[in-house]
Amino acid sequence: MEIKAFKKLKLYGFNNLTKTLSFNMYDICYAKTPEHRKAYIEYIDEEYNAERLTNILKEVSNIIGANILNIAQQDYDPQGASVTMLIAEGKMDSDQSEFEGSPASDAVVAHLDKSHITVHTYPESHPDKGISTFRADIDVSTCGHISPLKALNYLINSFSSDIVSIDYRVRGFTRDVNGKKFFMDHKINSIQNYIAGETRELYQMMDVNIYQENIFHTKMILKEFDLENYLFGTAKKELLPGEKKKIKQRLKKEMAEIFAGRNIPKV
Repeated sequence: MEIKAFKKLKLYGFNNLTKTLSFNMYDICYAKTPEHRKAYIEYIDEEYNAERLTNILKEVSNIIGANILNIAQQDYDPQGASVTMLIAEGKMDSDQSEFEGSPASDAVVAHLDKSHITVHTYPESHPDKGISTFRADIDVSTCGHISPLKALNYLINSFSSDIVSIDYRVRGFTRDVNGKKFFMDHKINSIQNYIAGETRELYQMMDVNIYQENIFHTKMILKEFDLENYLFGTAKKELLPGEKKKIKQRLKKEMAEIFAGRNIPKV
């Protein structure tokens, strides 16, 4: 969806508004044996290793129209990966890409605390009940005219997520030439307005928005549940009817607790 900007303003200096889009994305599965759970962690670490995550973030940078200044990536032992990418708005001169020894490089560094993209992954398994989860935390933080909302649908589609929690906030202010403060430079009343229609059809969604503070929150959980899609290392046909019921109950409870953000007691 197109991001609707306010009428173009003549600003005093640089647009200092900071726009941050944050994701928590969750994939949940049932891995019956310790061997299956170990294999699931290994699969996730391979599927979402630092190299692939870096490629995803590079595409995010391309989508929002930012320029990459620096990339740091790391795979962890025993599991997980992280990537941090420093970005800037506008074209960089070749001498500005040198981070030391010139006034130009100081100007570049001044932008770095506001413009960055990060991702951290957290694969884990329940110690004895077979539930395994994969969480990816992503932050896209920009200042200036570039907007992280442009990358919203690409990021949702880059991860096979059962649950997605999204936060968008605009912080700070910028001034026009007369000194008047502006705390927002585009129109938004819900993150859902920027999510593709075909994606909205797949998820149950809930909003918590604080318009006065320019804080927007959307939670999403898949509507359809097919046990076959949540089994790792075991086929549905291999399970007894009683097993299927218990596994389904465990998976649904895990998903409900993650979506709610709290432990749900047994009734």
